[in-house]
Amino acid sequence: MKTTEYDISNPYKAQVISTDRLTPADTDEVRHIVLSIPDATFNFIEGQSIGVLAPPAGDFGNDFHLRLYSIASSRQGEDGNLAEISLCVRRCFYIDEISGERHPGVASNYLCDAKVGDEILIAGPYGRQFQAPKDNTANLLMIGVGTGIAPFRAFLKHIFEERKEWKGKVRLYYGARTGMDLLYMNDQKNDLSLYYDRDTFQAFEALSSKPHFDDPPDIERRLMDNALEVWSMIQEPNTHVYVSGLSSLEKSLDRIMIALAGSEEEWQKMKKTLVSERRWSTLFYD
Repeated sequence: MKTTEYDISNPYKAQVISTDRLTPADTDEVRHIVLSIPDATFNFIEGQSIGVLAPPAGDFGNDFHLRLYSIASSRQGEDGNLAEISLCVRRCFYIDEISGERHPGVASNYLCDAKVGDEILIAGPYGRQFQAPKDNTANLLMIGVGTGIAPFRAFLKHIFEERKEWKGKVRLYYGARTGMDLLYMNDQKNDLSLYYDRDTFQAFEALSSKPHFDDPPDIERRLMDNALEVWSMIQEPNTHVYVSGLSSLEKSLDRIMIALAGSEEEWQKMKKTLVSERRWSTLFYD
C-alpha cells in the first residue's frame, strides 16, 4: 500500500508474540505475525491498516521506512484478545530498474525476520475502507488476491463470530498461484474453513493455470464461472462489494464486470451507483 501522508507522531510499541509461515518452504514466504500492543488507546475496526516503522535501508536522512499492512484480526483482537492483532506479510523483493540488482523490500523483510519478543514501532490505525453494513441481511461480495485476504479474514471473523447469525449471502472469490498460496485456506493455516459449513458463506478459489511460470491467478475465469450469481448479487440493492489485493486486480475486475454488464457504459453506471451508495470498497497495493 502506498504511504504518502500519514501521521506517525504518536507511535505505539508492539511486541512480536508469534510468527508462523503460511506457505511451505518451496514457495514464496508469507507469514502470519501476531503483535501485542499493550496500550488501551489503540483500537481499530475491520479493514483498517497499521503503519510499520521499519529501520531505513541506507542513509537517506529518514528515521523510519513506513509501510502499511492490513490488520487481519477483527476489532475484538486476535483470538478475542483485545491487546493483540495479526498481520499477513509476504517477504518481498524488487529489481532496481537501472542496475538490474535485486533488493529486499525493507518493511516486509524486517517483519519476516522479526523474532518472538522483538519490539516493533507501529502507527495508526489508518483508513476505513471496509466497514460491515449494520443490516445483517445485506449481501457481501468479497474479491481478493494474495495478502489481500487479510481484511477479509478480519471481516469474516467479525460477522460470524461477533455479529452472529448473518442472514445475507457472503461470497469470497480469492486468487493465488497455487493451492498452498491460498493463505488461511491451505494446510498450513486453514482457519477460514471454520465458516464453510455456514448456510450463507461460500468461498471460491482461483488458481493460476501455469504457476511455475508465475502466471497470476485466474480470478476472471472463476468469476465468469459464477457469472449469474455474481451479477445478480451486484444488481441487488443490499449488496456490498469489497475488493482487496494488488493494484493490477482493478483492471482485471473492470474487464470481468464489463463482460457481465454487457457493456462498459452499463458497468460504469452500476459502479457509480455502488460508489454513491457506499456499497463499493477497495483496498489496493503495489
